Amino acid sequence: MTKLASYEMHEGKKNIAVMNYFRGDYIGFQVLKSVIAATISFFALFGIYAFYNFEELMQDIYKMDLLEYGKSIVILYLCVVGAYGVISYVLFSTRYNKAKKSLKHYYSNLRNLASMYDNE
Repeated sequence: MTKLASYEMHEGKKNIAVMNYFRGDYIGFQVLKSVIAATISFFALFGIYAFYNFEELMQDIYKMDLLEYGKSIVILYLCVVGAYGVISYVLFSTRYNKAKKSLKHYYSNLRNLASMYDNE
């Protein structure tokens, strides 16, 4: 009984919050949040890179093909966000499956505890 109470106070809160969603909704929402965070991070890092190399960029701006440079940035962005999205999908689907399995075990133990009280 103390194990059940301990689970409910610590890990159970997280698992119950996860299981309030359907699988697709939970994973989709978490991947969307991850993609938004990756987008913000990418543009922040690109801004830092641009400010750091601002002098070099200004010297070479007339020599470089801006369309090709833009395409390479977009391709890099899509690769970074795509990889981050795939990693997030795998991580959150695993987390959802673990929570489901853990709560199934928890509810089984609750049924066993209830049957023990009914027998008394």
